[in-house]
Amino acid sequence: MSTGKYIVVFKEGVTKDQISKYVNEVNSNGGKVHHEYGTLNGFSATIPEAQLQSFQSLQGDVIEYIEPDSTVTTQ
Repeated sequence: MSTGKYIVVFKEGVTKDQISKYVNEVNSNGGKVHHEYGTLNGFSATIPEAQLQSFQSLQGDVIEYIEPDSTVTTQ
């Protein structure tokens, strides 16, 4: 099973309780949440491919966007 690191950001109005449900879902399906963001209303996680597909189906509903997590550097 393939996994990748992603940032998942939820739509405005999604509650912390709702986000916690998705955090638990990631952790119980072979993924790992690395950080929960307050300002962004989301989290970063290593997410298995099957779980990622499930989250992608929620885009436009409760999830605003899902982006690959990467390091940003300045020159």
